Amino acid sequence: MVISKLHYISQGNTAEEQIENIQKACSAGAELVQLNFKSVSDEIFLKLAKEAREITAHFQTRLIINSHYKIAKEVKADGVHLEKTDTCPTIARIHVFTWQIIGGTANTVQDCETLLEKQVDYISLSPFRAIDKNNTSPVLGLNGYKEITEALKSETPIIGFGGITTEDVKGILETGVSGVAVSEEITKNFDIIKTFNQLLNASSTEEKRHTF
Repeated sequence: MVISKLHYISQGNTAEEQIENIQKACSAGAELVQLNFKSVSDEIFLKLAKEAREITAHFQTRLIINSHYKIAKEVKADGVHLEKTDTCPTIARIHVFTWQIIGGTANTVQDCETLLEKQVDYISLSPFRAIDKNNTSPVLGLNGYKEITEALKSETPIIGFGGITTEDVKGILETGVSGVAVSEEITKNFDIIKTFNQLLNASSTEEKRHTF
């Protein structure tokens, strides 16, 4: 299964803002959107997830649901992303469709090893830099990313997350991380999705170029 190299993590303080931003991201060429809307009832989240599924399906964009694996199954999203405090991926796997992907959040080599044992499809390694005052996890930066990818030597895709800008992409890819998840930088300017896609895909074209 190929995991998209660019994940847009949805933003918006209201359901309307979330939908508007998802629509804009899909129009701008996002290949994968993760619906992330905290502190609302399951009822509101389900309604939002259904709307997000309609938009993403129209654009043939993949949709990942944050935390709510039962809702991910109900709306037939492409998968679910589980934070450290969410349900264990092994339990979620029993409930979702076999074709749905499961991603998990990690901050250390041990976190990653635990997720690999639970057979997640990708790992989101964060934070790359400090953005959230509530996040007490150590900031990893390029050195942290490099240390973790070298220790793991895993085929499972690792996606960097946490305040990443277009300037960071080249360095991040050089650490062995395979893609990036971006929130604020894209919400500020959806046209930047094209730049991110070009930078991320340049890495695979460069590899191909050397084989001739």
